[in-house]
Amino acid sequence: MSDLTAPLPVQALPGERLDQLVFRALGRTSAAVEEVLAANPNLADLGSTLPTGHVVIIPVAAARPADAPQVQLWI
Repeated sequence: MSDLTAPLPVQALPGERLDQLVFRALGRTSAAVEEVLAANPNLADLGSTLPTGHVVIIPVAAARPADAPQVQLWI
C-alpha cells in the first residue's frame, strides 16, 4: 500500500496524455486530473501529450480514493 501522506511522482510513458497517466497511477480520473494540474504549474503548457519521462507529481488529495455515491434502496 502506498503512503498517502507524501505526493506520488509518476513518470510519463511515450505518447501518454495526462488523463492516461492519472488513470495508470490511481485507477480513476474523476476530479483527480484537475487536482494534478493544480499541483503541477505549467503542466498544461506541455501540450496534449506529455514528454516521455516527464515527472508529474500526484498530490495527496488526488491519491485518496473517491467517495462512492450512496444509493438509497428504500424511501
